[in-house]
Amino acid sequence: MEQLSKGYQYFFRADGNEKIGAGHLMRCLTIADALAEALGGREKICFLTSDERSRALVSEKGFHGVSLGTDCTRMEEELPRLKEFFRKEEVFREEGCLQPEAAQRRILADSYFVTDLYLSALKEFGQVWLLDDTAERSFPADAVINYNLYASPERYEELYAHTATRYYVGGSYVPVRPQFLEGAYELREQVQDVMITTGGGDSRNIALQVLKAIWREGLHYHVVVGGFSPHIQEWKNLEKTCPRIHVHVNVSDMAGLMRKCDLAVTAGGSTVYELAAAGVPFLCFSYAENQELLTEFIGKEKIGAFAGSCHKEPDGTLYKLAKLFDLLCGDPVKRLSYSRTAKQLIDGKGAYRISRLLTEGMQ
Repeated sequence: MEQLSKGYQYFFRADGNEKIGAGHLMRCLTIADALAEALGGREKICFLTSDERSRALVSEKGFHGVSLGTDCTRMEEELPRLKEFFRKEEVFREEGCLQPEAAQRRILADSYFVTDLYLSALKEFGQVWLLDDTAERSFPADAVINYNLYASPERYEELYAHTATRYYVGGSYVPVRPQFLEGAYELREQVQDVMITTGGGDSRNIALQVLKAIWREGLHYHVVVGGFSPHIQEWKNLEKTCPRIHVHVNVSDMAGLMRKCDLAVTAGGSTVYELAAAGVPFLCFSYAENQELLTEFIGKEKIGAFAGSCHKEPDGTLYKLAKLFDLLCGDPVKRLSYSRTAKQLIDGKGAYRISRLLTEGMQ
């Protein structure tokens, strides 16, 4: 394994691959960008990933990454690799390197596969922070962050009442990139361009089912296909046969693409917050249990339209999605209402707030 020799102080443990999509890794990269700005450089930041593909994505974004060569769904098995990585300070002193003590390190973990044993073991290497979406139970972490709009501070007070764990809850911590707040969104009366996005993996190609459900003559469809999707070539072939289908892979200016569209159809996840920050009206659905709370909240609070749970009722969800799509296409007032409501919820400073939390007491 590669030697640690630069005295990193901030570690992100996250993955992005065909199994889990790219959301976990992308939101950590957003936080890391804000952290690097606060630190005046990226020298003290390192990503730990399970696989080489995740590490390559980290490198593309300009950060140092190390692949552990493990299975992202079996995190306890990587603990020996981490122990090897975080070697004793005496070794680094012999090598002429200044390595921070464990008490000076912050490790932010972002995975649905963490266990109590894993998090407790991580504390040997540094202070442990956890991004938590579910609020289903407590974790043995030093600090927990849940940035979701639906997250309840009262629930976290209940979960961690008898622990020393700090918790930071609510939409003020949503980590969106600055590009989604730059520039105004212009809402057109007639829908012309539609975005479809279903996450970084989409192994079941739900995007194609969505496209079929909302296909209408005269509209242009911008399909965002994640870099981990096994259907990229299929989409590119489809694009060649139809001039109204535009396929976008590994988009560098996602905010610009969103603002080009009059309406978006999205699965639950980080994209929901990006669309909200940009002010693009959208309708959403869930295709996994961990997306249900957010998408249901979106519909309940009239932030966007909610079509249902595709993983539970695929036919019913696609039917409702088509009906809502037609409704929104014909109702610019409703689209404007969604746009304004959503944009008011995200101020774009969440990543900077998290970076400040991570750096407290570190200087």
